[in-house]
Parts: sequence; structure tokens; C-alpha cells
Amino acid sequence: MDVIKAIGERRAYRSLVPIEITEDLIEDLAHSAQLAPSCFNNQPWRFVFIREPEMLKKMHDALSQGNVWAHAASMIIAVFSKKEDDCIIRDREYHQFDCGLAAGFLVLRATELGLVAHPIAGYSPKKTKEIVGIPEDYQVITLIIVGKRSEKINPILSEKQIAWEKARPERKPLSECMSIDRFSEKSS
Repeated sequence: MDVIKAIGERRAYRSLVPIEITEDLIEDLAHSAQLAPSCFNNQPWRFVFIREPEMLKKMHDALSQGNVWAHAASMIIAVFSKKEDDCIIRDREYHQFDCGLAAGFLVLRATELGLVAHPIAGYSPKKTKEIVGIPEDYQVITLIIVGKRSEKINPILSEKQIAWEKARPERKPLSECMSIDRFSEKSS
């Protein structure tokens, strides 16, 4: 699969069926993330791959009510870093950007492997740190929910989430997100 195909197929599905999470799969995903670019090659990202059923159940306490669908995950990946581990140039802290790139590489590799890797914002960083033992000085950037897409829509999803399962949510027009040579406000 080429990159453009993985980009096109990547979707934030919420209806999942269980899959086996092997050491090889974890290493494959981690290696893909490891190859992401970072400021001065600092590689500030850290990951905890949570796959044991007891640990996954504990992680359910860290999820927001809107992410109850993630209880069907076969793995949850905590992505975290700290600003001191990456470039800080005046007021620019690169660790979040670099973690985003690494997470993006991981998500695209998972897509290429036929998996769903769905980053979420609806979680408690504090509870996540407590459950998996992340030191206080780290910032949890995201949790990535991993599983296999189910053809059957999960009945716990909201109407909006069901619509997103059936069709890719509409993207903003490019004219709203880009300019050439100089910034311009464009109305849609």
C-alpha cells in the first residue's frame, strides 16, 4: 500500500471487533512511529502500549463518557512527552508537534495493516498517568484506540457517531485551510 492509499483509507471508526495484539505488531507500530521526524532528532515521544485485559479495563476509567465505544479496543496506546526532551525555541515548544508526527506515522502504519487506530482527546490525563505509571512531569498528548473495524455498527454510538461510521465526515474546503504565498482569509 502506498502512503496516499493509507491516508485515504484512514478513518476514525468506533465500531470495533477484537484482534490479537502480538509483540510483533507492537514493535512494528513503535518502529513506524520511531521513524518520524523530530526537532534535531530528539525523538521526545514516549508510548505505553496497553493490551492486557485487566489494564484495558482500568483504562476505561480514564475515558470520557463519549468514548465508551473504546471499551471494545484490543489495545490503547498512551502517547506522551515532556517539553524538556525536545527543542524549545523562544516560545515554541516542539514536543507536541513531534509527538503528533510520530502518532501520525503509527496511525498510517496501523491503517496499512488493516487496523483502526483512532486518536482521541476524551480522556483524563491524570487518571491515565496513575493507571500506567507515567511520571508527573510528562504530558499525555493523546490516547490511540486500536482494534479491527466491525461491519456491524456498535449500538452504543450516538446518532452523529453512527453517521460518521457510515460515511467519512465532510472535510473543510481547501480554500478554508490554505493560502499560497500570502495568508488570506477566505469565506466559505
